[in-house]
Amino acid sequence: MRGHLGLSPTIAIVGRPNVGKSTLFNRLIGRRRALVGDEPGITRDRIYGTAHWRGRDVRVVDTGGIVPEEKQLIPAEIFRQARTALNEASAIVMVVDARTELAAPDRDLVKLLLRTGKPLFLAVNKVDTPKLAAYAENFRELGIANLYALSAEHGDGVAELLDAIWDTLPKTETQTAGDAEDAEEEQEEANGQRPTANDDLADDLRPKTDDARETRIAIIGRPNVGKSTLLNRLTGTDRAIVSAIPGTTRDAVDELVQRGERKFRFIDTAGIRRKGKTELMAEKLAVVMARKHLEAADIALLIIDATEGVTALDANIAGYAHESGRSVIVVVNKWDLLTQAMRESPQEARKAAVGAGRPLDRRTLTLLAAQQHKADPKLYEEQVRDALKFLAYAPVIFISATSGKGVDKLFPAIERIAKERRKRISTGEMNRFLKRVDFERAAVPVSRRVRVLYLTQASTSPPTFVLFTDRDVKLHFSYERFLENQIRKAFGFEGTPIRLRLRPRKKK
Repeated sequence: MRGHLGLSPTIAIVGRPNVGKSTLFNRLIGRRRALVGDEPGITRDRIYGTAHWRGRDVRVVDTGGIVPEEKQLIPAEIFRQARTALNEASAIVMVVDARTELAAPDRDLVKLLLRTGKPLFLAVNKVDTPKLAAYAENFRELGIANLYALSAEHGDGVAELLDAIWDTLPKTETQTAGDAEDAEEEQEEANGQRPTANDDLADDLRPKTDDARETRIAIIGRPNVGKSTLLNRLTGTDRAIVSAIPGTTRDAVDELVQRGERKFRFIDTAGIRRKGKTELMAEKLAVVMARKHLEAADIALLIIDATEGVTALDANIAGYAHESGRSVIVVVNKWDLLTQAMRESPQEARKAAVGAGRPLDRRTLTLLAAQQHKADPKLYEEQVRDALKFLAYAPVIFISATSGKGVDKLFPAIERIAKERRKRISTGEMNRFLKRVDFERAAVPVSRRVRVLYLTQASTSPPTFVLFTDRDVKLHFSYERFLENQIRKAFGFEGTPIRLRLRPRKKK
């Protein structure tokens, strides 16, 4: 793709719930990006992807099922998200189900779409057999001239729809320049002036600078801890639907933010619940996809609800991030609610005691003092560290996503940790470090002791070190912890787990 993605035309896919919009979206972009299931209303936020057809890349946006004039919170928010997609769109595809009767919401939606004045295409979906093709003609009465019968699941008829859409899309300046450049390249090749394929390959293999890399940040946590609110705050948009209803986010919602030369892609994932707590298939799929998006990220922002503290489920989610090798920042959200509650509670207790005409005893005063200390960031961080001992390397940041307080600390922390994650230490430096380590201090049973002959960093993201040892013995956990602490003390690696791999001189 020659042009920047932001300059590409956009195709918006809209329609009522459960007509196959997400299946068509996945078909167009060539991968399973949006959740698909038989339950209506799975998609809620806008989901973006890129379709490639006839040598050209175009943005495609999947939207939630639209029911015009719906007053409930979630459907109304879905409609608002869809309106944003329609405003961005260069062409619109309305999807209907060939196996259902035309309904009033279909006609209302068509009126809305026709008012946009943009190229409009009607995709009559789920025409999975030749017998169903005749049913597609029933939708002519909607008044949309560009009607295409197709099966998004099997791919039948999708090529014809794409050809028709592509002919209506505007050519961008970058595409026009790209066409001219292609013609110039062809002429140079004919004259023997173009570089060889080997030269192009050499260009591709040249190391890219860190500045050119995109850092992927997954926002993870339990339902209703403020993940979507934080995404909207970080991106300065209303990108994700926010509500007090747990489990509002289902598909992962991502947004690219550029600060100077740095690019950050934030991914808001569905709230991860315990297996026994997920009842709907959509919720189960959302949890599976949340973990997949976590594993594809560089850094995880683990969101903790300050008013509830670290729960067992928070620790489980943190374990997913740690075990998958993601760098982690612990974000304590709703800090303003906790500090406000802690300020008010002792005052109210004192007023109540004075009003009742009884003095405050020592026990009550002690409890009030402990309550006030609970809102102390240092003491709270100690509690977090105690509950998440395996994340001792992760920084803890206190914020309020709703008010924005403390959020400005996140970008510097993300940049710093992304750099630490990609840091590489030379073998010479590692072996000089090895000579300074006093292994006698490591509390390891004699039978599990090994001598490290030399040490080298095998890879980054996460930093992985190979230990060449004299014996083929599994490293004792206290030995691993001791060596990891020594490496961090010497070289940092803030926010990222460290992996140690053993390579004995003689294998058993």
